[in-house]
Amino acid sequence: MGEPAPGGGMGLFESLKTFAGSLVAIAHTRLDLLANDLEEERDWLLSVLGLLLLAAFCLGLGLLLLVLLLVVAFWESHRLLVLAGLAALFLGSGAAAVGWARHKLRTKPRLFAASLGELSKDRERLMGRS
Repeated sequence: MGEPAPGGGMGLFESLKTFAGSLVAIAHTRLDLLANDLEEERDWLLSVLGLLLLAAFCLGLGLLLLVLLLVVAFWESHRLLVLAGLAALFLGSGAAAVGWARHKLRTKPRLFAASLGELSKDRERLMGRS
């Protein structure tokens, strides 16, 4: 079985075994790429959700401080500056987090882009051999 075919080439069985091995290697590589794409997508989604939670927290706290600012505005004038600064800080942080999340949503890479690119290359190579 392991003998070379007449003429020094490989036999049909050896060629089929090599071809099957190549197909398995290609499938393994593509599944690896798919797993990486899914992992990147999960990480991206978690980062956007984290930013949105941060934005909600900061905007909520900023609104609470703004209400306190209005209540305290009629008391002494020294507390007004501190509350105004804190309210501006949290409202600004919340607005920045919303802007960052919107940017990430708009510039999101296409799902499975790397895998689809590699599969296109494979298809072109296979069609080129025919």
